[in-house]
Amino acid sequence: MTPYPHLLAPVTLGNLTLRNRVVMGSMHTGLEDHPWDIDKLSAYFAERARGEVGLIITGGYAPTKRGWLKPFASEMTNRLQAKRHERITAAVHDEGGAIALQVLHAGRYGYHPLSQSASDKKSPITPFKPSAMSTKEVDACATAFAKSVALARRAGYDCVEIMGSEGYLINQFLAARTNDRDDQWGGSASRRMHFAVEVVRRSRELVGDDFPIIYRISLLDLVEGGQSWEEIAELALHLQAAGVTVFNTGIGWHEARVPTIITQVPRGAWRSHTARLKEIVDVPVCASNRINTPELAEDILASGEADLVSMARPLLADPDFVAKAAADRADEINTCIACNQACLDHVFANKRASCLVNPRACHETELVLTPTMRKQTVAVVGAGPAGLAAAVNAAERGFAVTLFEQAAEVGGQFRLAMQVPGKEDFADTLRYFTRRLEVLEVDVRLGTPAAPGDLSTYDHTVIATGVVPRIPDIPGIDHPKVVSYADVLAGRVTVGRRVAVIGAGGIGVDVSHYLSHDPSDTDEDWYAHWGVGDPAVHPGGLTEQKPRTQVREVTLVQRKSTPIGIGLGKTSGWAHRAVLKQSGVQLVSGATYDLIDDAGLHLTVDGEPRVLDVDHVVVCAGQESVRDLHDEVGGHLIGGADVAAELDAKRAIDQATRLVAAL
Repeated sequence: MTPYPHLLAPVTLGNLTLRNRVVMGSMHTGLEDHPWDIDKLSAYFAERARGEVGLIITGGYAPTKRGWLKPFASEMTNRLQAKRHERITAAVHDEGGAIALQVLHAGRYGYHPLSQSASDKKSPITPFKPSAMSTKEVDACATAFAKSVALARRAGYDCVEIMGSEGYLINQFLAARTNDRDDQWGGSASRRMHFAVEVVRRSRELVGDDFPIIYRISLLDLVEGGQSWEEIAELALHLQAAGVTVFNTGIGWHEARVPTIITQVPRGAWRSHTARLKEIVDVPVCASNRINTPELAEDILASGEADLVSMARPLLADPDFVAKAAADRADEINTCIACNQACLDHVFANKRASCLVNPRACHETELVLTPTMRKQTVAVVGAGPAGLAAAVNAAERGFAVTLFEQAAEVGGQFRLAMQVPGKEDFADTLRYFTRRLEVLEVDVRLGTPAAPGDLSTYDHTVIATGVVPRIPDIPGIDHPKVVSYADVLAGRVTVGRRVAVIGAGGIGVDVSHYLSHDPSDTDEDWYAHWGVGDPAVHPGGLTEQKPRTQVREVTLVQRKSTPIGIGLGKTSGWAHRAVLKQSGVQLVSGATYDLIDDAGLHLTVDGEPRVLDVDHVVVCAGQESVRDLHDEVGGHLIGGADVAAELDAKRAIDQATRLVAAL
């Protein structure tokens, strides 16, 4: 008996039989855009195929140059490109896997001056205004899609995915928001569907009946002027008739002001929409978005809500996700925490994608953890993210590792971060590290500070002693009203109803969210707070937002005059700022901290004195590295002990992994 009988069952799609129902969803990594990165991309996909994923879907490849995501980005437009892709498909097939090419036209999301769309309406997320396609250009573009699909088959791909969601070109044709045409490609809901249907129909003509065509359909646009459920259902039936083999599901446009995949989104948040689609079509349906455990994926399939499950970032986090699940080792899966910090944030900053919890992702040929040639000993001091990564990776390489941690539990600053509402998934990272330490038989010494004499016999010493909160020089900083963020998040203090938070970096924002969050909120409240409605009633799936209950009066204060939260993650920071606004958190920038006394926090803002009458002042003014041990014994310094950045687990885990790879 397999532990996940539905998830691990094979499925046949056209002429293709997959070994299980796990689909590695499309992610643009940055490796797609340059021919010289083809071997790195092949290695990246091959490692996931070796980990037994059923079907891999590539990042998006444009059918025309005007459909590029950015200048000189990935495309599939000629036989030379198809020939080059044979290295990718062969690498996946050698590992027993299957792979699909995603064909994606960026439309008005193209970050270049050649972009074009159904109309000339500019996207709010790019600086370039698209040109409106002529009737002939639309017709030619539909044919170009079909030619890309045929080229993918020629390159050895097992199937294709046509990107019709997330607000890209096909989605732009479908919505009145972005299609104001009055020709055969617009003017009514049925004519707006014509482009999508023609893309599929022409693709099917070129590749025959059995070659699988996946269509990624937007089930919930989450933008004003988006599609109604009646339109989506009609489209799905037309696409099925035109030759779609499988529907993959997409939620939300990139410009939507509702988060769809970040940590604060409940797990499996959109499964009911997939189930609704499955009720009306006769072909398999694939669920997607915020599915990051085999247990959740199995439940979706067992309940009949979907036939396959797409997990994109979870396969970045752990390429062996499926193999571990099949071997009943799910507790060893390195779970995706949906932080976006090294994947989407990197891509939108024009950098190569990776993964906070797995920095080897997309660096498989460069960051290699080879077995050590001779048995050496490694002492790691500190079991925060950096120390845990160092200990586990060193043990993976074959070193004999001893991990010293003065606290009673592992985790360090990560243990504080996971207390923040919406960051509960961070606990899975600690579960993963803890279990790997057990499996690898690392000598873990909790409640044990490392003295210099304890480290003298080791071949290598890694100092990951972390940080302590920085205490700013403010008159009255020792007043009883003043508490540290660490004490607040650890539950060592009970905070009053009126609170001032000093310091508006990532920690200050998190603490403000923690203090203003209503603990009685449910997943249903989450949808209501973001105004997510039923597209059968509200086109686009948007309705009026339900106000959040104000459980505390929180004021977030910073010295800088820049907007609060401006330094947060590119693809998630806006949502964190929105939550603060929804929760009634007051934001004060450009403040001078004058005094803390019985009256509260005294400030000067824009030259005017101001007093915040609060019960507590929570200090989130950064951290200071703990380096005493390193100053005495030397060794390799990593993580917060090296650079006291705000809970920067991405840098800490990456630094630890690279250090261990070089030992």
